[in-house]
Amino acid sequence: MKLTILGCYAATPRTLTNPTSQVLEIKNRLFLIDCGEGTQVQLRKNKIKFSKINHIFISHLHGDHLYGLIGTISTFSLLGRTTDLHIYGPKGIKELILLQLKLTESWTTYNLFFHELESKESEVIFEDNRVIVKTIPLKHRVYTNGYLFQEKPGERKLNVEAAQHYNIHTAYYQKIKNGGNVKLDDGTVIENEKLSFDPIPAMSYAFCSDTVYNEDVIPIIENADILYHESTFLESEAPLAQKTLHSTAKEAARIALKANVKHLVLGHYSTRYDGIERFKEEAEEIFPNVILGDDGLSFEF
Repeated sequence: MKLTILGCYAATPRTLTNPTSQVLEIKNRLFLIDCGEGTQVQLRKNKIKFSKINHIFISHLHGDHLYGLIGTISTFSLLGRTTDLHIYGPKGIKELILLQLKLTESWTTYNLFFHELESKESEVIFEDNRVIVKTIPLKHRVYTNGYLFQEKPGERKLNVEAAQHYNIHTAYYQKIKNGGNVKLDDGTVIENEKLSFDPIPAMSYAFCSDTVYNEDVIPIIENADILYHESTFLESEAPLAQKTLHSTAKEAARIALKANVKHLVLGHYSTRYDGIERFKEEAEEIFPNVILGDDGLSFEF
């Protein structure tokens, strides 16, 4: 699993910082999560191929998470894209994008599918044979979702020596990898545990975009390997976080601790601060495994 932070600052773009956008590579799938201004430039800077992005997840309809989307969609057409593109986001995103395409006469060269969300309960919105994606309902000034990306368990690893010991024909090897037992010619059943090893543990990534401190997310993200949680403010601005329905670094750390996640990635920093090191310092007072997200950084887990 690889996470590339394209932008992780709040509000407006600046010369050296970008609003929210990131790319998650999981099980050979490439997912674009949020699409603030400058996303296209950041994709190029990080050498991420546009053609590999087939699914875009938008958390909410605030500009610093959305305003790069119409440009990205249009550029895909300019590059001659023909592969389907799926966009997941709050109800209204289809109307917003199609109006822009209509007025600019920029119809796409590919099929564009919108999956509009309005449920306030967690739901599965994408699933294939490798990955499943669920919404994480958040509390912000507008309807907002985070997203939980989960790998599906892989095949078990064949214990070749054990299979040979029991004289099991190679025709049964795939069945063993799929978790099945094997019945020998004499009727003896060999349990799968004797013929295979556990697969590599499946991983999960939880993206919690703009939200006030909200313990309702804990059952959804519990035991996630990586949690990205917005941390717009330091504790000195906690009243402002409550007023604007954002979180502090310490509040993000409390969620990480209570959800028993392995790693916490901070982001969505307010640009009022001179630097971001204090976000890590404050979060580490509560949760030990804190990573500072920053534009252009990639993390492999």
